[in-house]
Amino acid sequence: MALSRSEQMARIKGWDTSPELRLRRALWRAGLRFRLRRPGMQIRPDLVLSCDSSKLALFIDGCFWHGCPEHYVPPRSAIGFWARKLATNVERDRRQTLVLESAGWRVLRLWECDVIEALDRCVARVQHALRGRHQRSRRAWRVGRIEWLDADRNLERRWLEDLRDAELVLPRERRRSTAKARLPTST
Repeated sequence: MALSRSEQMARIKGWDTSPELRLRRALWRAGLRFRLRRPGMQIRPDLVLSCDSSKLALFIDGCFWHGCPEHYVPPRSAIGFWARKLATNVERDRRQTLVLESAGWRVLRLWECDVIEALDRCVARVQHALRGRHQRSRRAWRVGRIEWLDADRNLERRWLEDLRDAELVLPRERRRSTAKARLPTST
């Protein structure tokens, strides 16, 4: 029996996702120790790492839920609902990042697709961030909204927003693609 879309969406977990577990195992193998929760924090990153005086809040952002510039696929139904949901998620990501950085935290956001496709590179980015080599000024693009350019919804204009600067917006036109990253069979 097929599940309704609502039932399918309700089954999606917000924690202990495959990319999160995969990154945790890789960080542990690399000798990096972390916490899943830090008492007293109002914002809950996926992982919290500290080394000497360096505090790192790490988020693994899902491509669909957080607007990955490469892999976000807008739904073809309930367009208004999903557009508002995406905008809300992007604004929350922005607010969390800015609040943590103003409190002295380094914030590193990794895309789930990067964890799946380039795990070693993600581990290296975490190591660099802990050593203070993380580039805070690095742009963190998100799909803020989508404008359909044809009646069939096959051509779209994506409005990319920088996570740290809401005024920085780039339009990008592209054909709709539903290609997704896949987890390797062995981890």
